[in-house]
Amino acid sequence: MASFRAQKIAKKKQEILRSAAAVLAEKGYQGATMEEIAAKLLMTKGSMYYYFKNKDDLLYHCHQMIMEISLERIDEVYNSKLDPVEKLRNAIREHIILATSEKSMFMVMDKPNQNFSDEQLEEVLDLRRNYSQYFDRIINEGIAKEVFDPHVDVKMVRMIILGALNWIQQWYTQGGSKSGEEIADAFAEYLLRMVIKE
Repeated sequence: MASFRAQKIAKKKQEILRSAAAVLAEKGYQGATMEEIAAKLLMTKGSMYYYFKNKDDLLYHCHQMIMEISLERIDEVYNSKLDPVEKLRNAIREHIILATSEKSMFMVMDKPNQNFSDEQLEEVLDLRRNYSQYFDRIINEGIAKEVFDPHVDVKMVRMIILGALNWIQQWYTQGGSKSGEEIADAFAEYLLRMVIKE
C-alpha cells in the first residue's frame, strides 16, 4: 500500500497533468509555457519542476496517465464474464466516455512522435499497441464463439473502430446536444453492426 505522502504526490501530479493538458489543448504545445500551466494551478514555476523536468516530461506523463486509465478499463471489460458482443460494446463505450470526460488529455496525445525522445516514443507506441490488441482479442473471441461474422478482417475492423473513436476529439464539445453517454451508446450501436453475424 502506498504511503499517504506518495498518494498525496500522485494526486497532485494528476491535478497538474489535467491542468497542463487543458493549457496545451488550448494554446498548442509550442504556444503553452510552464509559467501558464503553473499559473492555472496557482503554483510557481519552480514548484512545477519539483514534479516534472520540463514541458516534454509533462506531455509524456499526460500520455502515460490517460493510457494507464484506458488500459485498466479495457482490461476489466476484456476479462469480464460478458459475451463478445457486450465486451465490444463496453470497450467502445468506455473509450468514448473517457475521451469525452478527459477531452484535453486526449487532444494532447494527438501526435506523440513530435515531442518524445526515442525511448519515450517506444514506450508510448507500446502502450497504444497493447490497447489496440484488446480490440483484436475481443473481435477474435466473437468470431470463435460464432457471434461475429467469420469473414471480417480483424485488423481493418479494429482500425475503423479506433479511427471513429479517436475522431470524436475533432467535433465533440462539452455541453453540446448529446452527452458523452449518448454518443457512446450510438457509436457502439452502429459500429457493432460491422461485425455482428446476420
